[in-house]
Amino acid sequence: MADLKYYDIILKPVITEKSMGMMDQKKYTFVVHPDANKIQIREAVEKMFEGVKVASVNTITRKGKPKRRGMTYGRTATTKRAVVQLTADSKEIDFFQGM
Repeated sequence: MADLKYYDIILKPVITEKSMGMMDQKKYTFVVHPDANKIQIREAVEKMFEGVKVASVNTITRKGKPKRRGMTYGRTATTKRAVVQLTADSKEIDFFQGM
């Protein structure tokens, strides 16, 4: 397993209707590095966003879909998502404000 730094773990936020609806409950969704574990994800979120305290982390590994172009078969990339639940007294993540 590679030595992952906190800025390598969180790749991008997930902007969907469902993830925007979960923001009311202080749940935020990110695409994360496939080798990252829950402890590393928790530390990365707390370091990247000041004043944020993470209560729990749930991870989802999404297997790539089979695709075909002519006679060539392949798969799209497998991705990993993390749903981060913040504590009640935690500051909200400013990146998602105004969306």
